[in-house]
Formats: sequence, structure tokens, C-alpha cells
Amino acid sequence: MASTERNVAIVGSGLIGRAWATIFARAGWNVRLTDPHVPTLKAAPRLIRDELQALARHGLADDPDGAVARISIAGSLQEALLDVEFVQENGPEIVEDKKAIFAQLDKLAPSDALLVSSTSAITASRFTETLPGRARCLVGHPVNPPHLVPLVELCGAPWTSPDAIERARKIYREIGQVPVTINREISGFVLNRLQGALLAEAFRLVGEGYISAEDLDHTVKDGLGLRWSFLGPFETIELNAPGGIPDYCARYTGFYKELASACAGPEVYQSPNVDRVIAAWPHQPTPERIAALTQRRNERLAALAAHKATQTSFRGVATATNSDVHLHIKESRDSPVRNRAP
Repeated sequence: MASTERNVAIVGSGLIGRAWATIFARAGWNVRLTDPHVPTLKAAPRLIRDELQALARHGLADDPDGAVARISIAGSLQEALLDVEFVQENGPEIVEDKKAIFAQLDKLAPSDALLVSSTSAITASRFTETLPGRARCLVGHPVNPPHLVPLVELCGAPWTSPDAIERARKIYREIGQVPVTINREISGFVLNRLQGALLAEAFRLVGEGYISAEDLDHTVKDGLGLRWSFLGPFETIELNAPGGIPDYCARYTGFYKELASACAGPEVYQSPNVDRVIAAWPHQPTPERIAALTQRRNERLAALAAHKATQTSFRGVATATNSDVHLHIKESRDSPVRNRAP
């Protein structure tokens, strides 16, 4: 009888690699960790156990001890890749490093294994072009922290096979993530481009003195962000005009066209504007502050994920379909918007 066990190799055991190990192990996969930096590799199982226990406290992991037991440290890259069907690479954001890593992965991994990079900025065509198995290579870009924010951006090179994209989508859905497909390569993929547009305007508004840095953060987290936790931008504008998106476009695109004609440019990331933004932020980045805020962020994201798991989706269907995985992103049902505004 064929084995039903599923094996994944996590190449790179830092922050993102550990999160992927957490996700796969929680979903029942056997996880093999590898990392050329031995201290990072040795510390990973303990840190992953801590994350799984934190998830369990929020009802987001059934059996943290069982999940930890499915994680092992491989003695070599070749050992990590033995009989795997999926490889999630989490190496440095350096093109030449990616080329070297993927050359080894393509040589050593089973011929039918998917080879996926977590890169946030490097398109797959830049490091897979010369590989014999390039059709199975793609980007699976997560959002930090991946075990609490389920989105994964899938983006293949021009030579990545449609089957590889579809197989990756299926696996990510099965382990509780929410994959989206980027139809062709673009610098920064989609999430970073959206975040970058907002961040550029934030740097401009704070740097030019229109608003304080703290009040700008309030504008997002106590304004836009509340809607965005369960509505996308197109779903938002559909509710902000009586006739939906066509009506919204008729009413407001003239206003937004005027704003777009004076968008923030690259100069907002140069001195003296950056210096003004840094000076406007009233907090010092001490290790203690960063650690405390990271823990608080993770606790709140876990609580939000647990809340969403109890709700029907905004449109009445679940976005995560595997009932055996507990990180379901199922959005809450709200009452209709009464006071419409852009």
C-alpha cells in the first residue's frame, strides 16, 4: 500500500523558514529543515515549538507536540530533499545566491518535486533560466509572519508550467494558506506594490509635515485597516456608492485622477525627506521594544485569525477549504454601509 505521508524540505531555517515549518507540520506534513548556518538550524525546533504552542492557545493548532515530532533536522541538503514533493526555499535575497541554491535543488530533488522560493523581490526568471527543471520552479511569496497571515503570492517565470502553479495552489490551500496567482512577472509582485504605494504617500505626508507619524498610523489601523481586514479595495468601493463599482467610478474617479496626477515620487525615500520621517517617529528601536511589539503583533494576529475562523465569509463562502487545518480565514458578515464615502 502506498504511503500517505507527505514530505517537505524547508531550505533556510530563519524567521520565514521556521514559519513555513510551523505551517506544514501543523497540517500533518513531515518537515525536514536545512540551513548552512548551524546555530540557526539547531535553534529552529525549539522556536517552532514555541510558535505551535502559541497557536494552540488560540485554538489554531490541535496537537503542537505531534507537529513538533514531525520536524527533523537534515544532515545535508541531499538528505533534506529525499522523497519530498515540495521544497520551500528561504535563502538570502541575492540573485546569485538564489541561482546557486536552485541549481542544487534542481539537481538533488526528486524530478516531480515543486521548487518554490519565498523571495519577496526577485522574480523566478532571474534565477531559474538555465535549469533543466525550470518548469517546476516558481515564487511562493508569503507575508510576514506567514503562520499568522495566510496570503501567498504565486508567480512563475515565463517557462513555469501551468501544472506547477496549480499544484502549488492546491498544496498551499491544503495547509491552510490563501494563494493568489500573479499572471505574469512584475517587480515587487502585487502585495509589495500595493504596500509601496501607501508607504510612499505616508513618507511624503509625514516628511512634508501634513500629519504626524503616529496620527498617520492611526489613519490606517483605525480607519482603512479595519475595513481591509475583511474587504479588498474593490469590495470596499462596491459598497461606497449606491450603484456599486460602476457608480463609484462615475462619482469618484475624477477626484482620484486629480490625486494620481501628483503622486509621491522616489524622492520621498531620499534625504532630507527620510531624515524628517525618522525624526518624526517618537520611539527608539531598542531590542526590547522591537521584541515586545513583535510578540504583541503576533498575539493580535492570532486572535484575529481565531475570530475569523468562527465567521462565515463576507460573501457567504469560506476562503480556506480544508476543515482539517485551523488557520481558516473566513471573513465576518457585516451590516450594509449606510454612510457612503470614498
